[in-house]
Amino acid sequence: MAEAARRARGGGGAARRAARTAVSFETAKYIERNIPNFEVLTEEALEIIEANAETILEEIGVNFPDNPRALDRWREAGADVQGERVRLPKGLARELIKTAPASYTQHARNPDRNVVVGGKNLVLAPVYGPPFVRDAAGGRRYATMDDFQKFVKLGYMSKWLHHSGGTVCEPTDVAVNKRHLDMLHAHMTLSDKPFMGSVTEPSRAQDSVDMCGVLFGEKFVQENTVMTSLININSPMTFDDVMMGALEVYAQNNQACIISPFIVGGAMAPVSVAGTLTQVLAEALAGIAYSQLIKPGAPVIMGAFVTSIDMNSGAPTFGTPEAAHITYGAGQLARRLNLPYRSAGSFCGSKLPDAQAAYETSNSLNMGLLSGVNFMLHACGWLEGGLVSSFEKFVMDADQLGALHHLARGVEIDTNAQAMDAIREVGPGGHYLGCEHTQANFKEAFWKSDLLDYKPFETWEDEGARDTQTLASIRVEKLLNDYQQPAMDPAIKEALDAFVATRKAAEPDSFM
Repeated sequence: MAEAARRARGGGGAARRAARTAVSFETAKYIERNIPNFEVLTEEALEIIEANAETILEEIGVNFPDNPRALDRWREAGADVQGERVRLPKGLARELIKTAPASYTQHARNPDRNVVVGGKNLVLAPVYGPPFVRDAAGGRRYATMDDFQKFVKLGYMSKWLHHSGGTVCEPTDVAVNKRHLDMLHAHMTLSDKPFMGSVTEPSRAQDSVDMCGVLFGEKFVQENTVMTSLININSPMTFDDVMMGALEVYAQNNQACIISPFIVGGAMAPVSVAGTLTQVLAEALAGIAYSQLIKPGAPVIMGAFVTSIDMNSGAPTFGTPEAAHITYGAGQLARRLNLPYRSAGSFCGSKLPDAQAAYETSNSLNMGLLSGVNFMLHACGWLEGGLVSSFEKFVMDADQLGALHHLARGVEIDTNAQAMDAIREVGPGGHYLGCEHTQANFKEAFWKSDLLDYKPFETWEDEGARDTQTLASIRVEKLLNDYQQPAMDPAIKEALDAFVATRKAAEPDSFM
């Protein structure tokens, strides 16, 4: 199969004809910020948090359960290992992470869609992980593979999304031990944007690497990063063997991992901002250091998924001031480590794509932009605290991501932007609608939503007085109807199909 793929990459009339006839949809380049990051922590506060994180690693330690090889690695690196508890001497983690790159390129099968993660860049990827989906017609239901494929198509068609993501929903109609194959196949064939690999079991991570070998060529995969995958830490301070097994596979194969504490403040971390940031930093330091024990130079992102909790119901809350403080502060800590940073998203606790969802999501998206996030997972589609992928909210959020692009451009101050000729031309009491400067710039002057309604009341009423969810349903249908599959070399497609079929036939279905 790999040899067939290599032959296909050498050329072929069918592939060239497919490329010529394919419809190309515009995708904006990843965001390059021209605005400053917002910083909430003083130098003194940063130093206190960093010192306390080192104390946690040295005195309290972290757990690596059911992973004797990891314990051996830590022992060889100079850590104090007692049972499954690993205590790191002060400075050890920081020394180890020096080999982690400050930025890296993730390659897509369409090179025009490559993304650079790190620096002043922001890469936007869709929702990840919900077992349920919702749309206006069918309501809330368990996700299927058909739903998954539709989300991948929507992501491909969304101008402001740079990344296809990973588990955009959890397709429950396919066996647990096999669904990762179908999900990866969908990302690889229905989109040509970069994507994420499977992390639910180390062998599934290896399947992800092997499938990329078919798609890109095995040598290319070993020499380049073609996946960025999510490794969650079981907060507080536990690194389970499944996630670490997936991390080990990806690091060994030069593939990027987001190493991210998963924290609900008040339940899995202290209720205070400073205490939570201290724990986030300690966990991230240990996880990133471990990735460099596997392979020095393996690309990695420092993650921080942090939300607060409703102390009455126990439910997570989103878009809160405390979450913003933590997100801003974690960004400062990541930059001091010279690491790419992942956080924020279209977070909300609402059950519907309503006003609550919009308020909370707007707060969450803006804090992500201003905190210096480099990779924003969950940038669109998130509903009900991450339990639901919503079709309508997917396109609502994806539309608003355009506003982030424009805000990140900053303020131009060149001769055209100064507009002195226009001010002279119009003078006192005039208007700018017909002046030369307006005519030359109006097409690009303002960001315009492709979804929201700006029409006069009478027109809006005549068209059915449609609310935003109704408009979003219409847009979902239009995007799916307009979708055309990106061109792929037939030999590579055949090889991917064969790989998936062979792996699925190799073991019985399991839904556990």
